[in-house]
Amino acid sequence: MFATIKQIFNAKNKDIQKRILFTLACLFVFVLGKAIIVPGIDKYQLGVTDKYQLGVTQLGFLELINVMGGGALGQFSIFALGVMPYITASIIIQILAMDIVPYLSELKNQGGTGRNELNKITRICGIALAFVQGYIYSFAFLGSAGSGILNIDYLQFALVLTAGTCLLLWIGDQITAKGIGNGISLIIMAGIISSMPTMFASAFSQLTSEGTLIGTLLFVLYVIVYIAITLGVVYVEGAERRINVQYANKSNSSFGGRQNYIPFKLNSAGVMPVIFSSALISIPSFIATFVKNEAFTNFVNQYLSMTSPTGFSLYIILIFVFAYFYTFMQIKPSEMSDNLSKNGGFIPGVRPGKETTEYISYVISRITVVGALFLAILAGIPVIFGLFSGLSGNVSIGGTGLLIVVGVALETYKQLESQLQSRSYRKGRR
Repeated sequence: MFATIKQIFNAKNKDIQKRILFTLACLFVFVLGKAIIVPGIDKYQLGVTDKYQLGVTQLGFLELINVMGGGALGQFSIFALGVMPYITASIIIQILAMDIVPYLSELKNQGGTGRNELNKITRICGIALAFVQGYIYSFAFLGSAGSGILNIDYLQFALVLTAGTCLLLWIGDQITAKGIGNGISLIIMAGIISSMPTMFASAFSQLTSEGTLIGTLLFVLYVIVYIAITLGVVYVEGAERRINVQYANKSNSSFGGRQNYIPFKLNSAGVMPVIFSSALISIPSFIATFVKNEAFTNFVNQYLSMTSPTGFSLYIILIFVFAYFYTFMQIKPSEMSDNLSKNGGFIPGVRPGKETTEYISYVISRITVVGALFLAILAGIPVIFGLFSGLSGNVSIGGTGLLIVVGVALETYKQLESQLQSRSYRKGRR
């Protein structure tokens, strides 16, 4: 790691240094923009009066979006939606391309040209979804600010939020093309990191409000939990199950032979199961803010809230369900088996064809149990710690954000390392 960092700052790698500086400049624009309130909103009245009614401290999914956006949603910034509409649209397009919509399935199988067309469709859907979400958030945030659902204020705020999402997508493209890559992921990571100082400051003030000594000890425990989660994420993100593969036209001898294998990550689904589960579990709470029915609100708080026993159990079950769904949506055993057969490869001791497909499915199912258990623990620890310590939701939700930060950081580091290695290889050949 230190050798890689030393190579980055080497005078011979000025182009990589320029890419890093360009990426930092783009992320600075994002951090600066998320502090700009939507025009027409009185920033001094945010969270003070009942005029602005969208709370992000009680709704799990909105808490997660607020943390991923660096607090932009909580203060109704021009970047309040972040890049979540694009991510949601990409997931929807991926699902529809799984032989559900024939046109999308054909594009998926057309190589680079088809992927470019799918990317255009995803962006159009993402922008449309951003406008719909911006309109809903505007209506919920402003409450009774105007008369009627089609009030011009709602449409104006929705357009501003949509424009903010479009700008972030453009910044992400620039980082991918001219920076160090992973533009969208780096924007999300920057939002989470920028919200961490405020999160730790809020945790310290909340924990030390009743007693200095006990509160300080709890805060130290809070920091230890964060460090433990970070170490756990690093370990699990690097863990993988390898399946040995042999090819009919190659031989693996003990003298210089290279062993081929298929690597399967322990957590192939990433943080998506947590996002999906948080979205579903928070829908009743989100509806309760509009219905304003006391009986329905009490039912949601007692049985469907993430802090209730039944709601928390449902939350964990949904994480397992979506972990399996998203893993098998990304990794298709039948396609892997076909590709092995086409390239003359086979798994030792397993017949090609149906048995290979079943074996790969069996391996993926087993490791997904461990990966889903890890996600459930990661998502559950902040909630449980928040219940015992009395921390607000925007503080306790940070464990999920750590998964994103560490995952993106490791992926970016691997990309930089591979670029440096390829440079050294090219120079060595000269």
